[in-house]
Amino acid sequence: MSIQRINLLGVPVDICGPENLENEILEILAKPGTKQIIFLSIWDLLKARGKNDFSECVNNADLIIPISKSILRSAKFLKKPIPVRYNPFSAVIQILSIMESHYKSLFLLGSHNKTLYKAERNLRDTYPALKIVGRYVGYYPKNVEADIVQAIFKSQPSLVLLSDGIKDKNCWPYKRRNSFSSSIFIYYKDAFGIFSERTKRIKEKTFDKGNEIFVELLYNPFKIFLIFPYIGFIILNMWYKLFKKN
Repeated sequence: MSIQRINLLGVPVDICGPENLENEILEILAKPGTKQIIFLSIWDLLKARGKNDFSECVNNADLIIPISKSILRSAKFLKKPIPVRYNPFSAVIQILSIMESHYKSLFLLGSHNKTLYKAERNLRDTYPALKIVGRYVGYYPKNVEADIVQAIFKSQPSLVLLSDGIKDKNCWPYKRRNSFSSSIFIYYKDAFGIFSERTKRIKEKTFDKGNEIFVELLYNPFKIFLIFPYIGFIILNMWYKLFKKN
């Protein structure tokens, strides 16, 4: 096995080193039906502990990649195998490169028209061997969704990349999983904004130190209130440590 799945505070998390990512992506791609890769933050982990659609989505995902340093600290504190943390944008770049090297196809879904158009153009320039078989904007009215689902089904892309403007976010492909035949779905909110050069990506040094939350606070000061679920996260780790319920 190229990856190991651990259970962290009742939530599955995968351990997949960069050297195993290509084989894992190709193995997932070879599976029938709808597949999904999830970038899991600490906030996602806390949300996935509940009984909700997102919890089901995470538990049924084919690859769950941690993106928060706190998840690694939790695994270490609870004496679990420590996962490999990925920068989500860098991971998307790696996955797109894997898709291109195997002459796979891509469908783009999300964002506003100008952003999506420029993102598509830049992706075509960067990955000339990656076939873009379709695109559709986010923030769409409900009455066009059936057409979007049908377009994805007919084009059968290897990968569907979802960005901002998708109301159900990670749950979008999971809720519609019976409508597709063979694609991998990845939701990353900032993908098209960064590809279109309209959104600045977080610097690698900032991400490596786990300080991306401070950059997010500059754009949205209300995220300061995340301190309360973070305190809950610390207490939860202590409870699992003491009572060995993990």
